Amino acid sequence: MCTAATYKTNDFYFGRTLDYEFSYGDEVTITPRNYPFHFIEKENINSHYAMIGMAHVLDNYPLYYEAINEKGLGMAGLNFVGNAKYKDKIEGKDNIAQFEFIPWILSQCTSVDEARTLIEKINILNVSFNPNLPVAQLHWIIADTDKAITVEAVSESVKIYENPVGVLTNNPPFDMQLFNLNNYMNISTTDPKNTFAPDLNLNRYSRGMGGLGLPGDLSSQSRFVKVAFTKMNSLSGSSEKESVSQFFHILNSVDQQRGCCNLGDDKYEITIYTSCCNTNKGIYYYTTYDNHQINAIDMHKENLEEKELIKYSLITEEQINMQN
Repeated sequence: MCTAATYKTNDFYFGRTLDYEFSYGDEVTITPRNYPFHFIEKENINSHYAMIGMAHVLDNYPLYYEAINEKGLGMAGLNFVGNAKYKDKIEGKDNIAQFEFIPWILSQCTSVDEARTLIEKINILNVSFNPNLPVAQLHWIIADTDKAITVEAVSESVKIYENPVGVLTNNPPFDMQLFNLNNYMNISTTDPKNTFAPDLNLNRYSRGMGGLGLPGDLSSQSRFVKVAFTKMNSLSGSSEKESVSQFFHILNSVDQQRGCCNLGDDKYEITIYTSCCNTNKGIYYYTTYDNHQINAIDMHKENLEEKELIKYSLITEEQINMQN
């Protein structure tokens, strides 16, 4: 289970939680402009936009969970198990494997509109990176400072949805997630009024009662509602520290704590990491389950003309500042 969101103050922010029972060995990974991307059915792209994001690097290839490029475009893949349907090669289409999708888009596109143009010609291949890795069943959010879309490869076709809330979780399909928000139109940030029965003396007994009915469970549909409400009503200052802090608060509203989602065999889903990317400045911020300190990596402090991947291991041990 995962949650992705966007947020805008002076700059535009893009990030996600990755919720799972174990880590594949995630690293913050910068792909510089001259790293050669190899594609199964397309020509290599040897020169492209630089990007930074979280990836599992295998055989010197960045298997990105989410990333932004130097032009301010962000993209994240989230679990879509049971609904994602990939196909065999189709002549006349751009045949791109699931694990190639983020590099294919972020290496070439500067905006959601440019990404949409490429996606309209795409066929996502049912091909794994190697025999030891299953084909991940995903759907994707792609966003820039002006708009966001959701992309789902389902049995009928590759569908593109406008995403007016700038949020994505897992199942069900996005159009159903968006429609479900109709059930919560009564939720408010302000105190409720007594519309139950005007003749009854019903009183507010606590702050925050306008949010009664807002879901708090860990299911993907409930997390979509919770983060959409939190994000759409969030207020913060416009400085970098205030904006980044608020973004983490938005995603922390759906943190998964060890023990609360029991998968059996002593396995528990947790929020392995939470990310926040300043897409204007190319800075990748993250926290991990056991380290709440915000860590940052600035892609522009690296030599982006290189040909080799630049990787940073996650700091996972809790950092506590003793004040006395």
